[in-house]
This record gives sequence, structure tokens and C-alpha cells, in this order.
Amino acid sequence: MKKAENIIVGISIGDLNGIGSEVVLKTFEDSRMLELCTPVIFANVKILSFIKKNLDTAVPLHGIDKLDQIIPGKINVLNVWREGVDLNLGTNDDKVGEYAIKSFVASTKALKEEQIDVLVTAPINKYNIQSEEFKFPGHTDYLNQELEGDALMMMVQDSLRVGLLTDHVPLNQVASHLTETLIKRKIETVKQSLIQDFNIIKPKIAVLGLNPHCGDGGVIGKEDDAILKPTIEKLFNKGTLVFGPFAADGFFGSSQYEKYDAIIATYHDQGLIPFKTLSFGKGVNYTAGLNKIRTSPDHGTAYDIAGKGIADYNSFKEAVYLALDIYRSRIQYEEMTQNPLKVKEK
Repeated sequence: MKKAENIIVGISIGDLNGIGSEVVLKTFEDSRMLELCTPVIFANVKILSFIKKNLDTAVPLHGIDKLDQIIPGKINVLNVWREGVDLNLGTNDDKVGEYAIKSFVASTKALKEEQIDVLVTAPINKYNIQSEEFKFPGHTDYLNQELEGDALMMMVQDSLRVGLLTDHVPLNQVASHLTETLIKRKIETVKQSLIQDFNIIKPKIAVLGLNPHCGDGGVIGKEDDAILKPTIEKLFNKGTLVFGPFAADGFFGSSQYEKYDAIIATYHDQGLIPFKTLSFGKGVNYTAGLNKIRTSPDHGTAYDIAGKGIADYNSFKEAVYLALDIYRSRIQYEEMTQNPLKVKEK
């Protein structure tokens, strides 16, 4: 049975030449974090000790070789590899990308096997991770393959939640991806996530239009009237509180977003540009729709400031907090939805 205390947080280390290690170590400089969870960093204790020394931080690290050696109250570092890694902070390096994927694959396996409770991923470089063994645009696509459910990228900062109908899809292909089946599936995924992950019983969801001014009656594109609007109406008539499509240009500037529990954008930049404008440095990327919990900070590797000790760790810390909150919410949801009629033993 799941417990809401001593939650084990697995952490994939990301690109070692970026700021990932720094934001991870800074997050756990505050010893109070260890009262909330037990971190397990998937990397190598020697290389993290080197980075720690370079950052001049006194975070104590506990190296382990197996996950059954995890000690609560310690910052555990699982030795995913033994050999040394040549680092050149702030640079793009294919070899370092291989170690980012070793960490991520090992932590995902541990998540699947319930050796860790949640996963928080430090930033990777989507270019240097590509190989014959790993051909995915990023974390989300791999998790969607390995875990159960339908992955959906959702950006979260307090009550602002922005989900995507399409994520890493080229702009000239977005319209062809928008089918009634996809729209229904993604809206239902967002609805279920709001209920079980955020404790919102009757969530209200807004959907942004694809074209400028939602197509202006077909003058600037027909997708909004032909696909989005009728699909939204069908779901609304069946009891889902979903509204739209709304013209995206004025939706955030007029603060309409504050009236809804989640906003669904039709493509990546339509959702992430306003989200990051409003929340950058505090936002979290949450992979909704899966049977396991994964979060990450809202920024990338930030090579330009790597190794300088000036990286802002707040987004990573918020990613840890959100993972813990969602884990506890799912426990409550499971308890609420279990059959209360139990036959008493005589």
C-alpha cells in the first residue's frame, strides 16, 4: 500500500555539462527537504562530488550501488556507471548526452518497477541524446512508450495549468494532427488529471483555437469551425465542462485564463510562450495522463551559465514539490474511489 510519508524521489541527472547538477544540489542544500522526501540521484557519486566541490557547496552525498541500499534522510546517489566522465561545462557533447540517457533510462526502469515513487528529470539536450538506442525527441515520448496511459505535456504554476494537444510537432504539421479522436482523448486526459492529481472535482477547461481569431468564420482557416468547435460541443453535451475555442491572442492578456482550471493549447509555442512569460523560473513541466508521476523544471540546460554557481533552482524545487503533491493526491483519489461496501468477516 502506498504511503504519503517518506516518498522516494528519483532524479535523472540530465546533461552534466548544463545546470542540472547545480539545481539538484542547491535544492537539497536545505536539509528540511529531506523531511519531505528521500532523494535518489541516478548518476555517479564521484562525478557529483566533483561538481559539488566546483560549486563550493557542502551538500552531503551518500553513494549506493543498489536501490535496496537507499537510506531515508540522506541524499542517495545511485552509481549508474563507474567510469569517469570528461566534463566541459557549458558545451554540447554527444558523449555527455549518452550519460544523460543512461541516467534517464535507469530511473524510468526504477519508476516502472516501483523502486522509486516519483521521477523528477533534470534538463537534457535534445540533440546530443540521439543514438541508435534512443530515438526520441525528449523525455515525454520515451515515458509514453515505457509507461501506461496517454502522455500529455502540462505546464503548471500554482492554479495556472496549460496542456497541449500537440507538443513536439513541426508547426506546418499541427493542423493535420488535429482530429476529433485526438482532441477528445487529450481533453479527457486533462480532465482526469485535474480530478485525480489536483483534487478538482468538476474542472473547467478552456481550449484555444488554432488559427488567428479562430479562423474568422473560415476566412483564415477552417479547422476551428470544422474540427475543434464541434468536438468541444460534443464533450460539453456529455458533461465535460470544456469551453472554446478561444482566440489565443487575447486570452492571456485579458486574464481569461484565471477563470479556468486548465487551458489546452493546440500547439507547443501557443501554450508555452504565455505560460513562461507569466511563470518562468517557477513553472513545472508535468507529464499528465500516465500511471506514474514525472515532473521537470521549466528550463533547459542553460549552457551559458553552467558551472558559474548562479543558476536559479526554484523551478527544480517546485518540480519536486509538485511531484510530492500529486503523489499524495493520487493516494487520496484511490481511497475515495475504492468500493466502500466491504463484506465484514464473520
